[in-house]
Amino acid sequence: MTMSVPVSLGERSYHIHIGGDLLKKSGELLAPHLSASAKARPIPIVTDETVFKLHYPAFAAGLAAANLTGDAIVLSPGEQTKSFAGLERLSGELLSRQVERGGLIVALGGGVIGDLTGFAAGILKRGIDFAQVPTTLLAQVDSSVGGKTAINTPQGKNLVGLFYQPKVVIADTTALATLPKRELLAGYAEVVKYGLLGDAEFFAWLEKNGVQCANGDTQALAHAVAHSCAMKAAIVARDERETGDRALLNLGHTFGHALETATGYSNALLHGEGVGLGCILAFKLSARLGLCSLEDVRRTRDHFAAVGMKTSIRELPGGKPATELLLTNMRHDKKAKDGQMVFILARGLGKAFITNDVPEAAVRELLDAE
Repeated sequence: MTMSVPVSLGERSYHIHIGGDLLKKSGELLAPHLSASAKARPIPIVTDETVFKLHYPAFAAGLAAANLTGDAIVLSPGEQTKSFAGLERLSGELLSRQVERGGLIVALGGGVIGDLTGFAAGILKRGIDFAQVPTTLLAQVDSSVGGKTAINTPQGKNLVGLFYQPKVVIADTTALATLPKRELLAGYAEVVKYGLLGDAEFFAWLEKNGVQCANGDTQALAHAVAHSCAMKAAIVARDERETGDRALLNLGHTFGHALETATGYSNALLHGEGVGLGCILAFKLSARLGLCSLEDVRRTRDHFAAVGMKTSIRELPGGKPATELLLTNMRHDKKAKDGQMVFILARGLGKAFITNDVPEAAVRELLDAE
């Protein structure tokens, strides 16, 4: 069964197609977004070495079924690819293929590939259409939806980028079966985030069904993906460029990005792992400020523990990063405003809100105590 979630943005509207074996229908789903001339030429497919081996054959077969062909651009996996050097290489590869403004570029892979490809598509020739085909849970429920594209810099994560919406998102839940457990759990943290920020009933559902999701249960995962996408689509439709409510989607990210920067965007900490730790820290900070109960903190921490995720920054390889380093990283966060750190805190499960009225001393005390 295929589900379709609309992202309503006027002339930039598009659909998220969610279901099993959708890679085999890639040509059918992409064809409506291709001009006649684009159909006659190989479609640039940006992917990485891992995804190319696992999923490109099925994707190419789906193209062939619709009399389309692909031209794979295979990049190295990992956050290091999401950089100025990676952008330069990808831009060169695309320009050497003479991509045209009437063409379509496809991002086949996880969040790194989606973010980098979307950014390149947005700036090449002042904008070339692109499609997101996310193959990780994290990308399916978060980074592929909403048009955020970016690369990392030594100063912080996602500090150079733009808003550029895809023409379509194709989320094949069958592809999730190939994910290592750690990658699946990293994506699951973003699913939990949706319940924590705005849907206490969904969080309660995850408390009952999260272990099944973490173990790869296809029905549970399909529901989790569809519900997460519907929540994100509704928020993006209200606030495309993050001037208000959309910032709620950054629950856990102020802490998480600071941790990622401290660990050098390395395999020591995956993005979703940082988000999971960041959500726990955000609830702990909220409790310290008298905004939510210790019971809310306990349920948040216990749920991440129940599915097998880290719940303390002391569990990071190399141990806990220095408090001052984390604070410096948070000051560089792209959400910072008027020199003040911006946090997503909570008045309870499903009741997140945005604030820059957080004493730095309270953040320091929290980090010191961890």
